[in-house]
Amino acid sequence: MPNISLKSKTVLLCLVFFIKASVIFAQTPQYPPAAQVARDFKALLNRPVVDFKPEFTNVRKDSIEVDKGSIYTEETEKMPILIYKPVVKGQTKFPVVIFLHGTGGSKDEGDIRSIFIKLAKQGIMGVAIDARYHGQRIAGGAHGAKEYTDAAYRAFKTNDQNHHAYPFLYDTSYDLWRLVDYLITRPDVKADRIGMGGISMGGIETWMAASVDTRIRAAVLGIAVQSFKWSLDNNKWQGRVGTIGDAHKRAAHDLGDSTVNQTNVKAVWDKILPDITGEFDCPSMIRLFAPRPLLILSKDKDQNNPYPGAQIGFATATEAYKAKNALDKLDIEIQPNLGHVFNAKDTELTCQFFCKYLLN
Repeated sequence: MPNISLKSKTVLLCLVFFIKASVIFAQTPQYPPAAQVARDFKALLNRPVVDFKPEFTNVRKDSIEVDKGSIYTEETEKMPILIYKPVVKGQTKFPVVIFLHGTGGSKDEGDIRSIFIKLAKQGIMGVAIDARYHGQRIAGGAHGAKEYTDAAYRAFKTNDQNHHAYPFLYDTSYDLWRLVDYLITRPDVKADRIGMGGISMGGIETWMAASVDTRIRAAVLGIAVQSFKWSLDNNKWQGRVGTIGDAHKRAAHDLGDSTVNQTNVKAVWDKILPDITGEFDCPSMIRLFAPRPLLILSKDKDQNNPYPGAQIGFATATEAYKAKNALDKLDIEIQPNLGHVFNAKDTELTCQFFCKYLLN
């Protein structure tokens, strides 16, 4: 079995349930072969490759150097980046961790910075970006998730066949591929020691981008493992829909409904997240991490990632790692009686995990 931690009085019962669930969920639903999923996702997001045109300034802060700047991922997409680099005498190349913020956040938020400071003290470089329609990617600065939500609604409304914008999760996943393309050109990066992780939206973007990018050596999925299909089929979509709630309300109105419901949620997802309830759902894509080290951080009361749906992801991951004799590389940490939170324990586990697999 993978390393599963769930500390509560009912731990034995939960583990027994997990084992039984693994047998059931590993059999259904049926997904395409992993290699096909990777090809199809890359094809969906394929677009012209542009020059990075990197621009960075450097500031030294005690034992850390901070590179602040940007690269272009598409012709009109300038992506802000912060790079936290350790200052170690005699060392010029470092392992790297890309760590991503959640909905409405930015590269500058304290939770991410604290992770990078901890990692820098261990000799690991940290990289933060602003996701699309977040932070500095909005002129004057984003207003929480407002611009992100507006972009999702525009994507639902557009029928432009010449340019498919997928602002909700998918486009930032593409940005992450280009970020890795850039990082491996830097003389201060150990190209074979790159990790990726994120919180909530950032964790979802991680399982989307890193699952099909084998240059990512190790990954952390913070409160992000779920099944879009399970939540839709079982009428538990409310938490996830709430992250861009206004877009769904406006779309429901356009479709002639007075409220957001299962039918119009599916219509929105089908348009702005093609195949998210099929081959690009988390239980399908998470299989692609095997046998690379993977840490899953979940909560059993998470309304955005309903636990029964998350268990399908646990099960498909377990089967994939078992098939590759790599169960020791899969860690699943489930904190009981907690909702959609990323806490101090998650931060500590994240740092320990990356140090274990990127420094050795």
